[in-house]
Amino acid sequence: MRRLTSLREEVESWERLEQQVKEALELLDLAEMEEDEATIQAIAADAAALEQTITQRELQLALSGPYDRSGAILTIHAGEGGTEAQDWAEMLLRMYLRWAERRGFKATITDITPGEEAGIKTATVEIEGDWAYGLLKGEKGNHRLVRISPFDANARRHTSFAQVEVLPIFEDDIEIEIRPEDIRMDVFLAGGPGGQNVQKNATAVRLTHLPTGIVVSCQTERSQMQNRERAMRILRSRLYQMELEKREAEEAALRGTYVKPGFGSRIRNYVLHPYQMVKDERTGYETGNTTAVLDGDIDPFIDAWLKLQLGQAETAGVRA
Repeated sequence: MRRLTSLREEVESWERLEQQVKEALELLDLAEMEEDEATIQAIAADAAALEQTITQRELQLALSGPYDRSGAILTIHAGEGGTEAQDWAEMLLRMYLRWAERRGFKATITDITPGEEAGIKTATVEIEGDWAYGLLKGEKGNHRLVRISPFDANARRHTSFAQVEVLPIFEDDIEIEIRPEDIRMDVFLAGGPGGQNVQKNATAVRLTHLPTGIVVSCQTERSQMQNRERAMRILRSRLYQMELEKREAEEAALRGTYVKPGFGSRIRNYVLHPYQMVKDERTGYETGNTTAVLDGDIDPFIDAWLKLQLGQAETAGVRA
């Protein structure tokens, strides 16, 4: 029923846009006949807004995956490099949290491991909102930072990497079998490296899926039961993603084609020195406003990736 409602809303929104375009064209014909310049200018302004709306709706055509409308589970891992990489991972975490805030999405940090000196080793965030997964799934991969290190007394340039993983949040009606005997649960004290955030009760939960070795943790909720429920949801998403990747690899082997591993691929460069630039390796889109990007303004990169996916799908359709 949710799927049916979603499809009905989508069709109705396109029909409303079509009606708005027809009414604008009719009004334009009348205005031109009467030489009403004020009305013509007003229609031109409305047309620009309609064009922008249509462009955004066309991008949604690239969001055709079965779970694109779902929320997203985003995990950031610091790469090799100690404090440098951990600081970069925290910068990425802030970027995505700010992006979610701009979009009006609800973002909840479900698990975070602080670095020894600064930054984070890893963090997992649940981002709830329509199309969150569809918009963020292109962020999966390695993100590379080049800058003058604030931790280097000699002010040398450093290159750091952080890895981003994106999974959909599955609803309870998605069937993924997890046998109770395959799960080992450990509990530990929740909180950060110290201070008021450290709890006295062991409410944080760590789940280990024994057949696959997948480990997930959650410490954001007040009760052990709530943390376990969130951790189970993340585990189900990881297991489903693992199965999808296995099937894709099998299909690629049958086709005799090589699929570049997404987990280790570098998707974007963030250069803060000797010049300012953020460039996507896949789409070629770039900007010199690095401050805005790191403050969450990543929609142009997301839109460029969606356009690329839409173009590839259309090309595939023509070839087929």
